[in-house]
Amino acid sequence: MRAKLFRVLVFLGTAGVVAAAWWTGTLRAQADLMEQGRRQLELLAPDLQSAMEKYETLPFVLGFQPDLIQALAHTDDAPTIARLNQSLQTIQQQAKVGAIYMMDRTGLTLGASNWDQPLGFVGKNFSYRPYFNEALHGRAGLFYGIGTSTSEAGYFIAQPVYRNGTAGGPVAGVVVAKISLADFEQTWRSSEHAIALADRHGVIFLSNQPQWRYRSLQPLSAATTQELAHTQQYMGQTVAPLPAHPGQFAARPVGRLGWQLMLFPSQARVARAGLQWALAAVLLLSCAAASWWALHQRRRRLEERKESRQALQQAARELDSRIVERTQQLRETNHDLENKYARLKAAEQMLRSTQNELVQAGKLAMLGQMAAGVTHELNQPLAAIRAFADNARTFLQRGQAAQAEANLGHIGDASARMGAIISQLKGFARKDEAICAVDMAKPVRASAFMMESEFRRHGVALAIDAGAEPDAVPLLVAGDPVRIEQVLINLLRNALDAVEESPERQVCITLARVDDHAEVRISDSGGGIPEQVAAHLFEPFYTTKPSGKGLGLGLAISSSIVQAMNGQLTAHNLPGGGAQFVLRLPLQLESTNASHPH
Repeated sequence: MRAKLFRVLVFLGTAGVVAAAWWTGTLRAQADLMEQGRRQLELLAPDLQSAMEKYETLPFVLGFQPDLIQALAHTDDAPTIARLNQSLQTIQQQAKVGAIYMMDRTGLTLGASNWDQPLGFVGKNFSYRPYFNEALHGRAGLFYGIGTSTSEAGYFIAQPVYRNGTAGGPVAGVVVAKISLADFEQTWRSSEHAIALADRHGVIFLSNQPQWRYRSLQPLSAATTQELAHTQQYMGQTVAPLPAHPGQFAARPVGRLGWQLMLFPSQARVARAGLQWALAAVLLLSCAAASWWALHQRRRRLEERKESRQALQQAARELDSRIVERTQQLRETNHDLENKYARLKAAEQMLRSTQNELVQAGKLAMLGQMAAGVTHELNQPLAAIRAFADNARTFLQRGQAAQAEANLGHIGDASARMGAIISQLKGFARKDEAICAVDMAKPVRASAFMMESEFRRHGVALAIDAGAEPDAVPLLVAGDPVRIEQVLINLLRNALDAVEESPERQVCITLARVDDHAEVRISDSGGGIPEQVAAHLFEPFYTTKPSGKGLGLGLAISSSIVQAMNGQLTAHNLPGGGAQFVLRLPLQLESTNASHPH
């Protein structure tokens, strides 16, 4: 019970200290902000006062202008009124005020600076405005309100216009200048505090808080409401009290109409200050609690240290014996690992050798498959050479040297074709590897050349698009050209087998650049890849061909070759029927940006 009572007292004391700190911080922040607000108002009020007084002499000076006096004397003279409108418009533009207009003694507007605008004042009667009555009696009329024609608020300054142009004489009309104070709202919006300008009734008409505009600080009396309705000061606006009173504020009088410029300190800053004081109290109390807890723990650690010293000594003895045991076990394990590593290296070397032999065997198997077609290709040039040679001998016996020379030229062409076929086969069959920059167009054309006779013999159309433009930028990849040819020949042979039973027998090989890769697409018009075959397509010894027509290693070897060159080999069915194999190899970017060497 004593411990529980102690904890309750500590909690209550801590809560009391934190609450007191929050209350003190709030009061100090409120006082500081009020003082800052008063100083800020001392800077804002003179600016507002200066802006209003700046234009008070403008209507007074205009009251002595001959154009205004003459227009009041000749209200029906159209040229005189037109000259008046032009003069007021020019003065308004130069003075940069909202509007300037003149009324006769009845309040009817005779001329205005906005005479040519849809919402111009000409012809409007403003006798209900207080500033008109004040100026009509020879005094300066000051008023702020919403314009009944333009619905734009402004500060109105009115002065009498004397009939004979002499101050103190009979008043013939009233001239008024309208000034906009909206720029002050824009300036006040940079302040984090709420700033408002209220009239003598407490109605806010300028503020950096848009929702406060045309709201009152307290409910208006019936007489005040009636007066506002009569003068139409805030026409179209229902003046209602603010939903919640904004709290304490600093105020300063402005102007001669009983206005009050008010600044309401930001309650968020007050709340932050109170929270900071409360957090500071919590931090101090936490430090005190942590210090007490550290001392308490230090006493406990001293006691525990004595007990643990003996346990450590016993543990040290046991640890020494275990270290000896573990060291012996580690030596044995290390020896086993060295033996396993040596066996793994030997297995890896054997695997690499087997893989290279397998790739070479695949090439030789392809050469065997192409033997019949190559034999047919060589027999035709041999038969042509024999025929041309016999004909050349006959021509020479007859003394026809020109015909014999032509036959000898045909014999040379046939021999060159045989040499090209044999050279291509010798290059394809070689075993050495050479990693170099390969122009992908060359292995594409070479593989197509080597399979050309096979395609002709089976009656299959082979379309090639390998970028034949002379000024095209070559697509260079890093790899072995012979192995790339091996992959392409294997894919072409698979495509040839795929269209064997198709009514439309066509194979297309295309070379293109896709992003930073060279992409070779081999499409066929066959029956496509069955869904159950697609998942095992590149697995070794998996084949859909009849027994004796393949071991299922072609695509597996091709995929291995492509992966070794950091490429990809994929396959998918085409929407219109048939299958497409895609070979992607990364380009050498520094070479693809260079121009073609020829």
